[in-house]
Amino acid sequence: MKWCFSILFLLLFSGHLSAQIPAVEDGHDHSGVTETWEQMQERLAKRVIRMSVLSADYTTATVVPFDTVFDLPHRYRRTDELSAFNANLGSYGLPFYRISFFDRVGEADSYLYSIYYPFMQNGKNTLFMDTQVPFTEMRWSNTEPRETAEQTFSIRHTQNVNKYLNFGLVYDIDYNLGQYNYQMAENKNFGLHSSFTGKQYSYYFASGINNITSEENGGMQNADMNTLEGVATEDVPMNFSSLNNAKTMLRNRNLLFVQKLDIGGGDIREEADSSGVTPKNPFFKGTVSHIFEAEGNRRTYSDGQPGSGFYDSIYINNTNTFDSLLYRNIKNSLRFDFSANASGRFRLGGGVGIRHEYHRYGQIAPTFDTNVVDTLAWRQNNVAVVGKLYNTIGDKFGWEANGELYLSGYRSGDFDLEGKITKSFEFNKGMAQWNVTGEMENSSPSVWYSRWGSNNFVWDNALKNEFRSTVGSSFTYPARSFELRVNYAIIDNYTYFGENAMPSQYSGALSVASLYLNKDFTLWKLHLDNDILLQMSGNKGVVDLPLASVRSAFYLQHLFRFRRTGGKLEVQVGADVNYYTKYHPYSYMPATGQFYNQSVLSAGNYPYIDLFLDMRLKRARLFIMLDHANQGLTGNDYFHIPYYPLNTRMLRYGLAWTFYN
Repeated sequence: MKWCFSILFLLLFSGHLSAQIPAVEDGHDHSGVTETWEQMQERLAKRVIRMSVLSADYTTATVVPFDTVFDLPHRYRRTDELSAFNANLGSYGLPFYRISFFDRVGEADSYLYSIYYPFMQNGKNTLFMDTQVPFTEMRWSNTEPRETAEQTFSIRHTQNVNKYLNFGLVYDIDYNLGQYNYQMAENKNFGLHSSFTGKQYSYYFASGINNITSEENGGMQNADMNTLEGVATEDVPMNFSSLNNAKTMLRNRNLLFVQKLDIGGGDIREEADSSGVTPKNPFFKGTVSHIFEAEGNRRTYSDGQPGSGFYDSIYINNTNTFDSLLYRNIKNSLRFDFSANASGRFRLGGGVGIRHEYHRYGQIAPTFDTNVVDTLAWRQNNVAVVGKLYNTIGDKFGWEANGELYLSGYRSGDFDLEGKITKSFEFNKGMAQWNVTGEMENSSPSVWYSRWGSNNFVWDNALKNEFRSTVGSSFTYPARSFELRVNYAIIDNYTYFGENAMPSQYSGALSVASLYLNKDFTLWKLHLDNDILLQMSGNKGVVDLPLASVRSAFYLQHLFRFRRTGGKLEVQVGADVNYYTKYHPYSYMPATGQFYNQSVLSAGNYPYIDLFLDMRLKRARLFIMLDHANQGLTGNDYFHIPYYPLNTRMLRYGLAWTFYN
């Protein structure tokens, strides 16, 4: 209820707060003038002083450029914003995994929600803003027919109280009834954030409330996809009758509070004084930071018919399953960072700190006596030291190194060392950047790989540390819509779920290589926007990957001008194709909520085609799309996960609207 009052307060008093913020003085009268999209976005960019996200160590606010490009709004899914290639259970909002190996979430603390991560609101994906006017963006999409509709709704609102203090909120809803029986997904995620950037003191605050519910139908009873031909989706035989109202619920609460105090040297962000002279940057500047993180997770899985034969083992109750896992953590970090010669050509900086981690776990613990169960809880603490060093020479070359070492706790001896070299190039069309990266990591697998207790799965493993060495390089040239990334990793003791849906480790050295290319080719008004991913695994029995994955949009872009009214309408009309070559995808286990290896069924070699019409009218972006337009015309192998068919042909439409004044 307190969150509701907070939202109501911000929305009701936005007009009052905005009255304290001066309008933009750009020397132009915008009343009654019809602007182009680029002019409107440029004017908005002047009012949005800064958009930023925090770095992985929370020490730096990395500026995100304001997007002024009208770029395929029918690609509305948040999962696709983080990775172009994903495999899901057939409906948006349900568990999924990333086909791109190097885009997968591998953090031990994210184990319980790794299959939902892009849907969630947390400090790591919070977008902090600094605006001169209240800023609101609303996004909505829907599909037909209503009985199996997929709806998404998102609203973002942010505004400044003064030029230092900003508040904002985000509310996302994904509600998908699903085309197949018992396939509903309901995700309701709320984020509240604030930032203060004073002359010496600053803070970043982010809080998330994530409620995710997935109905588990167990997939098709028959693996032969040809049985789908001519059959209505509601008549496809699924395993939901065997699972009997099986459902997964995830409840996540998280909090991030970063405080910084600058010591010595004044404020390097000072503006010019009344005489018009900009103060010189200090030779030395230090920053003391305190970083507080807290997170609580609870995952439950229920099934009213565990003895139906869907599972091989039952350890607690033959008539009802209610598994519950609890994980909480609190992390406190204290660090000191410095920068020297900030206004010179040779700039040096670094930092050092210490972090304490408190972890609390809880689960049911089968006693192997019929209908007898205990609750097991345990606590662990870790202490780690962290460090950072960076150097920039001129404006076009720099390097950075980050590291952490665990001194005590169950992760004692774990370390992570990563580095990056950056070189910029100036061409006629704009700047390009070349990065070379490397990482060496020795990490303990998640506790949940070692200990698990539930009605259908129990394990207690002694696992070795996973040692991973990764090198990579990337080249980006925004003016030419070009990006190229290359990655290569060698992993010892790779931890995964084997074909029995139980944790396993590969004792040998696993090698994985990938090449990713993004390029938009333009000829007159015709565009061919391509994402291409090539991947190879040294052991397909451990990690199998499609050799090639392609996402390509071919479209015509045109601007309609209405002379009588002075209006303008920009459209993009074309086709979007997703395709990947044959490989053995992961299977999905509802009871554990994890994807696991299988070598029986292969997926791929099937084009998934969408026809779309995207439109932009002033501040509104709209789309109409015929989703999976080729369904039934190019075969019936339309699934990403074995036994889970993708949606059939459907009409999808949506809009995004931005408000600021």
